[in-house]
Amino acid sequence: RFAMSKTSPVKICHLYPEMLNLYGDMGNIICLHKRLLWRGIPCEIVPVRFGEKLKLSDIDMVFVGGGQDFEQEILLGDLKGNKANEIKAAVADGMPLLAICGGYQMLGHYYKDAQGKTLDYLGIVDFYTVASKKRMVGNLAFSLNDDPSTLILGFENHGGKTYLGDGVSCLGRVVHGYGNNGEDKTEGIRCKNVFGTYCHGPVLPKNPALADLVLKEVLIRTYGSDDALTKLDDSTEHAAHDEALNSTLRHHDDPSLHRL
Repeated sequence: RFAMSKTSPVKICHLYPEMLNLYGDMGNIICLHKRLLWRGIPCEIVPVRFGEKLKLSDIDMVFVGGGQDFEQEILLGDLKGNKANEIKAAVADGMPLLAICGGYQMLGHYYKDAQGKTLDYLGIVDFYTVASKKRMVGNLAFSLNDDPSTLILGFENHGGKTYLGDGVSCLGRVVHGYGNNGEDKTEGIRCKNVFGTYCHGPVLPKNPALADLVLKEVLIRTYGSDDALTKLDDSTEHAAHDEALNSTLRHHDDPSLHRL
């Protein structure tokens, strides 16, 4: 197993921190770190950069941010081999992994661009992405499958449509925006302990429920229990979330979605 002892800090691997940091995705790492420290849980962030060897035997979670298409193509050569094998083994063993936008896309089988060129990705989760004629940009709101009463808010900007394979669950259902493909109302993935989403923003600071859902899986796997995931005062986060959400949904045709 990739698990750690109860006396060890939670270790979060931040993959390609400088290259995959679109629209403030670094804020997700800061959020996870702070929400653990505020609960008295020691935490260490372990950056792994381009060209560096990846070793996940003493890591509890992996985070991959978003990037542009050309950055993904550059990273593929570095990912395949050591890094790909480590990630695949860790995911199979239940390690939590959170991936945003371009980082999310790279977990699938491939990306086919507008010229018909296919980039083979990691194939860790059964899905694929194809170029869209229309870029999908704007605020994105979706109901979280783990708790449909919770609406997650973020910002999406992607030119690829993602289609999930049979048996792969989405992270949630689109209420406003495009999500995976703008067609089937799915957003992101939730497969084993892999969380993928198109939400930038960063997504976790203004969605503490999603942050704690990820951390719950981290603590269960690391310590065997999520008892340390005590309730925090998230009134400020909730106020920011609700204001942004209601601004996004103000002109939505379903007034029941308005929370305030």
